[in-house]
Amino acid sequence: MKKIQELLDQKGDRVWSIGPDATVYEALTLMAEHRIGALLVTDSTGLIGLISERDYAREGILRGRSSKETAVRDIMTHRVVCATPEQSLEEAMILMTEKRVRHLPVIDGGQVLGLVSIGDLVKSIISEQKFIIEQLEHYISQ
Repeated sequence: MKKIQELLDQKGDRVWSIGPDATVYEALTLMAEHRIGALLVTDSTGLIGLISERDYAREGILRGRSSKETAVRDIMTHRVVCATPEQSLEEAMILMTEKRVRHLPVIDGGQVLGLVSIGDLVKSIISEQKFIIEQLEHYISQ
């Protein structure tokens, strides 16, 4: 089974982040601009949270908060579930399912190496399974 580091190598390690004092509107604008569903929230100490479209829906819209007046820190996820580059995609998928999260920052030695989404994992696992099936079909047809 493929490791998270292998997925990052294919996907790239570009990670978008925002500060906790930025407005939710700024965060949403950045997400829309880059066609992503989440941003890491960082300050001078490093990773302190994560803000996603889901956070905005649950903590912003449903609570009647204005995106232009609400700080990211007020709606972000504070307890971020993280993965390591050595974990398998299967382990990451289990972790995401158990913790009910859609985005996993990948951390090694306190440093953020990248961010994987549930979509990244599903796409990679399907691709890997397709390759195995093709190899088996080739083997059987010989």
